Amino acid sequence: MTTSRTSTQIRNEQLAQDPEFRAHWERTVLARAVANALVGFRVERGITQTEAGRRLGMRQSQVARMELGEHTPSLDTLRRLATLLGKQLILAITPPAPSRRLGDVPLPVGATVLEEVTSVDGTRLLVASA
Repeated sequence: MTTSRTSTQIRNEQLAQDPEFRAHWERTVLARAVANALVGFRVERGITQTEAGRRLGMRQSQVARMELGEHTPSLDTLRRLATLLGKQLILAITPPAPSRRLGDVPLPVGATVLEEVTSVDGTRLLVASA
């Protein structure tokens, strides 16, 4: 009997076994969080990439690229996105330390963690919105 694996299980195996994949995953944590937030915003409101681009002051192709989650957006783009979403975007980076966990990062009441990752060197990254 064959047991099917979930995409999360497959991803976790790749993270554990493939250093290049892990490095890429760590490098794109902010880009993935932004992509998910933007796609979620568009779906909730039933708007197209073109309309989102108009509201963000950019072309549809730029929105499409952002939604791929492969490229870290600039601070200016993050500012525009926070305005569009009407939410505070929070990025926390903590250095390696055995006594500090991501859960220790103070977040505003009602904040939602969008992405979090602990890199191979122990650095912790958290992206949230409130």
